[in-house]
Amino acid sequence: MAAPMSSSSPVPVEPNEFDARISKVGGIVFVAFLVVGFVSCAWLLLSGKVEMLPPKLTVDDVLHGAVTHGIAKQLSKGAVPEQAANLERGASWLALHDTGPRVRTGCPGWLFLTDEMRINRHAQANADTKSGVVRDIQQRLASRGITLLVAVVPDKSRIASAQLCGMRRPAQLQDRAQAWVDSLNKAGVAAIDLAPALQPLGAEAYLRTDTHWSEAGAASAANTVAKRVQSMGINATPQKAFEVKVQDPTRRPGDLVRLAGLDWLPVAWQPTPESVATTLISEKAVDASGGDDNLDDLFGDTHLPNVALVGTSFSRNSNFAGFLQQALGAPIGNFGKDGGEFSGGANGYFNNPAFKQTPPKLVIWEIPERDLQTPYSEVIDWAR
Repeated sequence: MAAPMSSSSPVPVEPNEFDARISKVGGIVFVAFLVVGFVSCAWLLLSGKVEMLPPKLTVDDVLHGAVTHGIAKQLSKGAVPEQAANLERGASWLALHDTGPRVRTGCPGWLFLTDEMRINRHAQANADTKSGVVRDIQQRLASRGITLLVAVVPDKSRIASAQLCGMRRPAQLQDRAQAWVDSLNKAGVAAIDLAPALQPLGAEAYLRTDTHWSEAGAASAANTVAKRVQSMGINATPQKAFEVKVQDPTRRPGDLVRLAGLDWLPVAWQPTPESVATTLISEKAVDASGGDDNLDDLFGDTHLPNVALVGTSFSRNSNFAGFLQQALGAPIGNFGKDGGEFSGGANGYFNNPAFKQTPPKLVIWEIPERDLQTPYSEVIDWAR
């Protein structure tokens, strides 16, 4: 005889009238949201603003999802997806202190960029490709009588490692910057790893809620670069004196807060902001009626900087360019580019009339460590 069926399973409870109404409203809102999102994405696709295929499509891009990832990234910039993402990011932060995929939280008040701790596919091949690009650029500059100095900015997670707390930086990244710099020096390209200059400062070398260095870090890096320039026998001109004035501390919005999608929240709800006393560095005024600075040669080539700085937002943040000018005792041309990564700033400068018409004696190329092993995507198109 078969055993009787167990009656331990709970009997489903019939929803009450209120739950039934709420579920219908929720379903309608969900469907409406999907429809609006679909229309928004369809409009972007039909408008021609979405690049369906990259200019240089490779089999590797297709097999590893780079094509679909690129399309999804472009569609996410639509009005509806962007607003929905902001709401999701804000709710996740307020409820769980989650900062999303691009930003990681370390010790209290500290944020870090996920890209710094990512293991890239073909990492060594990418690094070799980029060192080859630098060697080629150095040779092309040398043929024009121009010297190149490469300066690698270490990751924030390397220098401020004491503030990682629960995060772990992969051991594979330990030697990547120094190894890359050593390969350039062995190939005859002047290169410097700025990590030894920043390590004594520790966490003070970087901003808490920003990817960039602090003014203390920028000043230390600038002094190290200037000493290397002087050891190379290069005299920065025209020689000038500089005035330094430290302003009162003010709140400095961190770019990691923006990358985490939290900058739209009230300041009190955002990650703990930091206050920074900005330094103003300016040339001392001179008497234009005296010496050689007359109107005939004031705008001549002899009064233009013979040092050009190319690179990323590190060159444009925390007064690095100003501290470098002060350390060199001469103005420089700053051609850093926000978001320039490995080659964006260099690409823009080498195709700039300023380079072609008034070439410098020295190019300082600042490169963040996190960009050394990423794919060489923005190819430097420098017309010979």
